[in-house]
Formats: sequence, C-alpha cells, structure tokens
Amino acid sequence: MRMVFVGEAMVELAPEGGLYRRGFAGDTFNMAWYAQKLAPDWQTDFVSAIGDDAISAEFSGFVAAAGIGTAHLRVIPERSLGLYMISLQNGERSFSYWRSQSAARRLAEDAAALDSAFAAADLVVFSGITLAILDGQGRDRLAQALQAVRAAGARIAFDPNIRRRLWANDAEMRACLTRFAGLSDLVLASFDDEAAHFGDGDRQATLARYLGAGAAAVVVKDGAAQMLAQIGGQSYAHSPDPVQSVTDSTAAGDSFNAGFLTAWLAGQPVEAALAAGAALAGRVIQYRGALAQQALA
Repeated sequence: MRMVFVGEAMVELAPEGGLYRRGFAGDTFNMAWYAQKLAPDWQTDFVSAIGDDAISAEFSGFVAAAGIGTAHLRVIPERSLGLYMISLQNGERSFSYWRSQSAARRLAEDAAALDSAFAAADLVVFSGITLAILDGQGRDRLAQALQAVRAAGARIAFDPNIRRRLWANDAEMRACLTRFAGLSDLVLASFDDEAAHFGDGDRQATLARYLGAGAAAVVVKDGAAQMLAQIGGQSYAHSPDPVQSVTDSTAAGDSFNAGFLTAWLAGQPVEAALAAGAALAGRVIQYRGALAQQALA
C-alpha cells in the first residue's frame, strides 16, 4: 500500500513550561506522520516544497527519520518553511502564523513532478490548506494530477480543513472546496468549520452538501459529539468515547483522519475505522503539540 500526503509542513512552536518547544507540523504532514506509525509496513510519502536553508534541511531529515519518503520534497531556492505558534486556553488551541514566504506555496508549479509523485499511489490525501496556499494555476495542476491518478485506480481523500484567513474571499473559498470535493472519493469534513463557513444547520446538511458536490463518500466529524458518515451507499454514526482531560486539541482532526484511513484501507468495517480514528484523536488531545508519540504507546 502506498499513501501520498500533499501539503504544507511548518515549524511549530508549542507552549511547554512557560517556554516554547520547537517541532514540525502541518495538517497533511501530521496525517502522514500518524499514518506511518499506524501502518509502518506501507509506503508513506509526503509531497511538498521546502527551502534551501538549514531549517528546511533539518525538516527533511526529520521526515526521513520518521520513515516517511522525502523523494518528492522539491527544494525552492531562497524560500523556507512557514512558522506557527500555538496558544492554549482550557485545552483549545489558536494559532499565530508566519508563512508568506513558505516554499510549500510552490509545491504544484511542476505538473510532471506532481504526476511522478502520485504515480502508483493507492491513496492521495490533501486538504483545504493545500488548496488555499496555491495560486489558481497550481490548483488546476493539482486537479489534473488528482484526476489522472484517480483514473489509474487510486483513491482520493480530502479534508476541507477551512482556514478563512488563507483565502482571498468567501466565494473563492467555497467554490474551490466544492470543486475539489467533487474530485474526491472521500471527504473528511469538520462540522464546526462547515457550519461557520457554509451555513450548514446540522451534520446531515454537511454530509448531503458534499455528496451533492460529487464526493463518493463523506465523514462529518464533530469533536466529542456523534459523527456521521455515508460510504458505499450506507449511512453510519459513531459517538467517540469521552475524554476526561483535554490538554491540546491540535491535530485532533488530522490524527482521526490517519486512524480512519489506515483502518479503512486495511479493509476494516466502516464502524471499526470510525472508532479507530476517534480513539486515536482522543489520545492525541491529551498531549501537547501536533505529533504526540505518547498517544501511540
């Protein structure tokens, strides 16, 4: 099994003991990191662009040390990684970003490189952040590459992961997310994002909207509340086990995606895959930072 994750990785500053601990994270990279831990015998690749500076080289080494393929990390001269800082209040996180010169904004400049990165993939995963950091031509090149690899038999998974500040305007954001949902075999949506930016009244409305856009299957996450899914024409619901203490909700959705996708690809029943994703997310949010090794013990 070959899983390919496409998007932006950043330098992460996470609060710890009154100081900040430096690490690396980013939504699709977090998914790749957890997926590789859960399925170490599968091939996991991260597709992005990095700079030619010391921190970018350190990141490339970090990716390789995690067992994730680095062959499709394009080096963009005079660029670097973006940076974000986590702020926490009662376990809920907010972010401050510095990413205007992020090399990842240019990850889709080369159509041939995208096709090469996706070749022989069983699963390609991207997000709304992947789309938001690209210009219009980059989005078109990504769409073409996704259509080609899907025609070759790969499955496409898309987490809209809406970050309004990355988009020029609401109309562009909604149109782009809807377009790429229609290119996907599976949409992994978060209800709070969808309600805030699409006006969905409930989880069923989110599910119906993405199915109507052309997605073959949809999962609607809703934090600690019941999640809904429609996959293979069947409807499912799952209520996560309660978590008594939330330390840091960073990467809750990303870790759910990794847990769900690896179980789903392994052929587990949908109910079991939903439970696997929810269980991993429930452990991850009990630790600080996006990549919680302790949650995998």
